[in-house]
Amino acid sequence: MADNARAKRLADLIREVVAQKLQRGIKDPRLGSHVTITDTRVTGDLREATVFYTVYGDDEERAAAAAGLESAKGVLRSEVGRAAGVKFTPTLAFVADALPDTARTIEDLLDKARASDAKVREASAGASYAGESDPYRKPDESEEPDGSGEADSTGGTGNKDGDAAE
Repeated sequence: MADNARAKRLADLIREVVAQKLQRGIKDPRLGSHVTITDTRVTGDLREATVFYTVYGDDEERAAAAAGLESAKGVLRSEVGRAAGVKFTPTLAFVADALPDTARTIEDLLDKARASDAKVREASAGASYAGESDPYRKPDESEEPDGSGEADSTGGTGNKDGDAAE
């Protein structure tokens, strides 16, 4: 089994070769400038490579690009084998990348949250507290805390003359 660094280098090479070949070498009109290679992953044994791509356009153009990539798979694999110089050229599998759709969903959710925050901010603009500004009770300064009167000046251990209790 190959080390992870070698698999990463091979994945980077495959991404570059496939992107260049799609841009310059393949004359399929379905694969025009609409296809972007976003990522490539190679298995640990360097036998299979998954190429992630995105397509700028609607669902019809995505389906056409997927069909174009499947038809160009052999040409792309031979080009990868020529550039990589490995004993076994990995098989290529093309997978539509879900990242743009996920990002669009997150942006929609953030827009909804911003709108909700704006509504709350608008509703609370003229609002005031339901009670006082300080909701905690405090004893009046004129009352004694325990209500028993004066405290003993001797610390509570003797009588008023200062003698010890017998």
